[in-house]
Order: sequence, then structure tokens, then C-alpha cells
Amino acid sequence: MESILVQLDSRSYSIFIDQQVFANASNNTQIINEFKALAQDKKLLIVTNDTVAPLYLEQTKTLCQQSNASHIEVVVLPDGEQFKDMTHLNRIFDALLEKQYARDCMLMALGGGVIGDMTGFAAACYQRGVDFIQIPTTLLAQVDSSVGGKTAVNHTLGKNMIGSFHQPKLVLINTDFLNTLPDREFAAGMAEVIKYGLLWDQSFFEWLELNQEALKAKQPQVLIQAIKRCCEIKAEIVAQDETERGCRALLNLGHTFGHAIETGLGYGNWLHGEAVAAGMVMAFQTSQEMGWVSQQVVDRVTALISAFGLPTTKPEDFSGETMLALMQRDKKVQDGQLRLILPQAIGNTVVTSQAPQSVLSKVLSV
Repeated sequence: MESILVQLDSRSYSIFIDQQVFANASNNTQIINEFKALAQDKKLLIVTNDTVAPLYLEQTKTLCQQSNASHIEVVVLPDGEQFKDMTHLNRIFDALLEKQYARDCMLMALGGGVIGDMTGFAAACYQRGVDFIQIPTTLLAQVDSSVGGKTAVNHTLGKNMIGSFHQPKLVLINTDFLNTLPDREFAAGMAEVIKYGLLWDQSFFEWLELNQEALKAKQPQVLIQAIKRCCEIKAEIVAQDETERGCRALLNLGHTFGHAIETGLGYGNWLHGEAVAAGMVMAFQTSQEMGWVSQQVVDRVTALISAFGLPTTKPEDFSGETMLALMQRDKKVQDGQLRLILPQAIGNTVVTSQAPQSVLSKVLSV
């Protein structure tokens, strides 16, 4: 069992990582005590989707019952990025209101990034803010979206444009959940794992290069080590900059490119991690065109991303002009200036508005 503390003063919380968190929870006094302190005598609402529910809902309900929760309800949403919208968010609010959940209730997100984002946003909004717990079931959610308190839904004109910062009270990461994760979803999660090495920690990137076969094989201890390092990096960044006024923006490496792909193709056609993978390569290509990194560095990054079967270019039928127009709607645009997270080396990134449009047009024309 590994544990990490996200240090945010009164909003600090623990992340627990284990191969079998649920199976071992009854033998771990720290988890049980934290869970009981949060859930005892409370009404709980578990939000999940129709893929995860048949696999892990009963385990989650058992854990809730062990915490002496007063009442448990469940909302099962359809699975997919295309359902991360206001219509499906309202199904969570409907359940809370119909069952007369008060401000002392607690929500639990059991699923990937979509479920985590929607549950967190519902918790941020309901009666101006209630508690919630993250139980991420995908690699992407375990290393990224479940930690740090970013919550949102999508709009047809932009991804994650409607949301709030709302920190969870606890994150439980069960790596055995990844055994039922489709290969494509696992690869998409690896894009976010690689991201942490590229933006913050060169030695971690090198470790990923050396351990890529063990990661593909989902060797438990290697997975735990990778997830732990990602969570440590994110916890460190979030502790410095909770609401993305400074260094937290670095976590968006590849995302401005990637969100444009997701929005332009229609949510769900490319997985988030797939779009981010291609976006990170384009970020390094932009830096290479600006003279910040060498072609050798670009090739090295491309090779590791390709090793996990991830895309390294935008879709062929997606024009550079369309993509650039979508990028101009990104949340990081300020005073009409498109700001990008660009690498100066592996493990060293900056937020900049210095990328010339001619460079971006060249990169996006490929």
C-alpha cells in the first residue's frame, strides 16, 4: 500500500494506491478510519457508468456499508466522453433532489475521467458544495484526472469549458481495476503517464523507456510505481498552484492541440489520451521548429509514445486551419494570445505565447 498526501491546508487529502485496495481495506486501519470519518452516518450517492457498474459497483457498496453510511443510492450514466454534458449532469442533480440529500451528503465517483469530472462538478455545485470521493477505474483517471480537483463538463464549442475547482476528500486507486481495462483505454492512460516525465521529470521519462515492456504487461509493482510517481508530481504541482495561475498550467502539455482534435472530431471519436499523445508530439515539433529542442529529442519522444500504440499526428482529414481555429478557443488564451505549454528539454516545459503562427501552421499542416 502506497499513500500520498496532497497538501492544501484545510483541503488536504490522501491518495491510497494498492493492487487490491478494496480487498485490503478491511485490514488497513488508516483507510477504514479515513473512510469512516468521511462517510459515517451520511447519505452517499455513488455515480458510475454502465461499463463499470457490473464490474465494481457491489465492491464499492460493500465498502460504503462497512463505513456505516446511513443511506446509499446509485446513478448509472452511459459510458463515453460524448455523455459528459449538462444533460447527463442533471441526472446526478435529479437523484440528489429526489432523495432529499442535504448539504452533509457525500458523492462518490466510480469510473474514469468522465465520471470523476462530472461527479466532482456536481459536488461543487450541489447546495454550493458537498464532499466527494474519487475511486478511479482507468489508468488515465488514476494518474491524472482524479487528483487535483479539476471538474467540468464539455460544451459543443469546447472541451471542459464549464467547470470548477473542487478537491476530493479521498482518492482510492486500485490497480487491479486495470485488468479489465481495454487495451486502447490503457494506452490512452499511458499518454498521461508519459506526460509527467516530459513536463517535469526527465529521470521518470528515462525510467518509462526502460520499463515500457513491463508496463505493457501490467506488472503490478511496476504499475504501482508509475502511478505513484505521477500522483507525487501532480500533488507537488497542485500544492504550489491549486487554481492554475502558474505552474499548474504545465500539466496541460499537449492538451491545447489535443482538445482541438477532440472538439473537432466530436467527443469520443478519439480518446482523450490519444489526442493528448498526438498533441505532445506536436508540442515538441513546435519547439524543434523554434530551435528549443533537437530533432533527436522529438524522435525519442515520438518513439516512446508510438511504443504504446498511440497516435503521433493529427487525423489526416483534419485541416490545420480548422485545428488552429479551435485552439484559439482554448482556456489558456489571454488577451487574444494563444498560450502553449512547450518543452525546452525533456522534463523542462514553459508556458509561452511566443510560438509564431507560421510555425504552428507548418506543424499543423503535417
